[in-house]
Amino acid sequence: MNMNVKKHTLILLLMLGISVSLCAGTSNVPRKQLFDFNWRFHIGDVNDAEQTAFQDHNWTTVNLPHDWSIAMKVDANAPAGNDGGYYPTGIGWYRKTFDLTKAYQGKMLWLYFEGIYQDSKVYVNGKLAGGHPYGFSSFYCDITSLVQTGKNVVAVRADNSRQKNCRWYTGSGIYRHAWLMAAEPVHIDNWGVHITTLDLNTVKVKTLVSNTLGEQQTILLTTTLSDGTSQHTPLTIPANSKQEVEQTIAVKDAKLWSPEHPNLYQAHIELSTGDAVDKTFGIRTVDFSAEKGLLLNGNPILLNGGCVHHDNGILGAATFDRAETRRVELMKEAGYNAVRTSHNPPSEAFLDACDRLGLLVIDEAFDGWRDAKNDQDYHTLFDKWFAKDIEAMVRRDRNHPSIFCWSIGNEVIERKKIEVVTTARRLREAVHAWDKTRPITSALAAWDSDWEIYDPLVAQLDITGYNYIIHKAPSDHLRVPNRVMMQTESYPNDAFKSWAMVHDNPYVVGDFVWTSIDYLGESGIGRWWYEDDVPGEHYERPLYPWHASYCGDIDFIGWLKPIGHYRNMLWNNDEKLYMAVREPNDWQGNGTITTGRWAVWPTWESWNWPGWEGKDIEVVVCSKYPRVRLYLNDQLIGEQNTGRDTEFKAVFKTPYRAGQLRAEGLDGETVMERQLLVSASAAKSIKLTADRSRILADGQDLSFITVEVVDAEGRLDPNASYDISFSLKGNGTIVAVGNADIKETTPYSSHTFKTWKGRAMMVVRSTRKAGNLQLTATANNLKRAKILLKSVKAIP
Repeated sequence: MNMNVKKHTLILLLMLGISVSLCAGTSNVPRKQLFDFNWRFHIGDVNDAEQTAFQDHNWTTVNLPHDWSIAMKVDANAPAGNDGGYYPTGIGWYRKTFDLTKAYQGKMLWLYFEGIYQDSKVYVNGKLAGGHPYGFSSFYCDITSLVQTGKNVVAVRADNSRQKNCRWYTGSGIYRHAWLMAAEPVHIDNWGVHITTLDLNTVKVKTLVSNTLGEQQTILLTTTLSDGTSQHTPLTIPANSKQEVEQTIAVKDAKLWSPEHPNLYQAHIELSTGDAVDKTFGIRTVDFSAEKGLLLNGNPILLNGGCVHHDNGILGAATFDRAETRRVELMKEAGYNAVRTSHNPPSEAFLDACDRLGLLVIDEAFDGWRDAKNDQDYHTLFDKWFAKDIEAMVRRDRNHPSIFCWSIGNEVIERKKIEVVTTARRLREAVHAWDKTRPITSALAAWDSDWEIYDPLVAQLDITGYNYIIHKAPSDHLRVPNRVMMQTESYPNDAFKSWAMVHDNPYVVGDFVWTSIDYLGESGIGRWWYEDDVPGEHYERPLYPWHASYCGDIDFIGWLKPIGHYRNMLWNNDEKLYMAVREPNDWQGNGTITTGRWAVWPTWESWNWPGWEGKDIEVVVCSKYPRVRLYLNDQLIGEQNTGRDTEFKAVFKTPYRAGQLRAEGLDGETVMERQLLVSASAAKSIKLTADRSRILADGQDLSFITVEVVDAEGRLDPNASYDISFSLKGNGTIVAVGNADIKETTPYSSHTFKTWKGRAMMVVRSTRKAGNLQLTATANNLKRAKILLKSVKAIP
């Protein structure tokens, strides 16, 4: 708060007769402290591990976020099976000793866990403080009466042994951040601030204030926005009660939030008791109708969306802020403007990145309701916990401008039962108890003929989610003309059909492909197979050693696949020409290729097909230009028109010869753009490229280093498969190493890994000490590579 605001607040306090002693400065302890470092960890159940005197000296020291499953080797007999990526799960214990000074006396104290998978119990000084069964919900534990000045011990038991409890990889343990929270006895409630846009120049700030004292308190609440606007509200709160304060604040020349211009504001909300919180928000409106579609700030917007699960690839479920930001960056670079967080609330860091970078969000609560998809899934918790988990999601996330829609479920099994309407209504009411400003959806799927039986369920939704059945949209529009629809899941191969449906029909507001990014678990859902492979879809039989999906537009280590380039071209105009090559049947003696439902034909940015010389091979050119030409070694292969009637694609067939492919995009006779694919020669060396050469020395920051095998000219060898060993000197650690081959069984915690299609990835984590880091990569018969990073205390 600036000095002028403080001065005016003091004068107002005196005028109102509020004791000035109550505002003798802000709290002398932080409201929120990161609690991630120096935990002790043990896999397996242990008696009395919650007791203060328990000896944990032989346990492993870990820092959060921590996923114990990802460090382990995949196992064909793991109880989580195909769904869980064949990773071991089990039970784990965490313990941490912490000191509280006298400054904490008289404060309210909580431990806040952003996510523990799952069925957690939290103990403080040997006493049960709380916990949460649903591994994707954030929760608080009030520890005020359990702690003491001086030494304290917190112990956490995470139980992921009940399998199968999910249809994708969950990770195990305290996989998101933990925090120590402190507040005055009269304080702003946790998750107690709700900021909404009344119109494009006005916001409403609702603040829930809690008085835990045994007598009435008269205080002043001041809200100050980052543009300097402030408002003061006096209030009197009875003993041991809560009171909500509502403020309407005009914002002059408001800068609106949108995916193209993600403008953000800060609200500083302070009580005269010294308690204060800061909240980020954006000013934007969301409207929708079958006639006009989805309107953001009054302007039509078409949703080019992708579904994602919560893992970070080779990092597993560990939710590092930088990794979450990187996922959003990858989606933005691929042309997406929206994401669906399938099928659980995401991390706070992910939503923060969506706010900052401009990605609209469907925030989804859970995968199912009362009927089971797996024996130990959310149906075992639903009746007792759905209201609490909806509250946790909505109250935590409702200030994020990126969230335009709440989702209350996905492909619920009981969708045809009469009672499902009552369940949907209760879920809708649970959301509206905490936020009424956003539409509600649920993703529905039906491959049978009686789709109309879902109409009463659909009536509980503001926007109807269609999974793989958007072809029903035109007939549904004739039957129910006011229904607003979006395709909440689509097959990757239906990219053009999905784009056309959204582009042509305002009542279909968007498409969300399954998926945007490859993810762990649901093993082999995007696979193709050769003649000697086990045939069939992922749900038909175990597919070990496949342990991840491969249905993403973006691969497991962050590279955009050809299907992703094509989708970007359909929806946007920043990429207008792209070329890739379809893998031929029987290349390398593999036999005929078969693709599954969620697969696309294996297609690569490669003109290296040794052993295929003289045989026909297909080149796919995607183009937003009216015509394209294709040349091989400067000889014209052919010319084709490209446009909507060709789905913006041209396919050329030519005998393979090494050299250079050149695609040209033409408007009339003018060459507007050229794209090249050049055959690489023999592999010579390793190339290392860091996404960031400077990282914060906060013990949390990451650098993602791309590893490539290149020829003498620096060209990627797209067929290179080398075991590369990695070492690090300096103030950092190698967190994970891997590649995009999701059949590879080497643990991602290994420091030696094979390249696939010429590439691998290494992730480095900072320590809390600044300094230089030197990374070295070596392999037999390749020139080694080194790269220098710097860990710094602050990045401008």
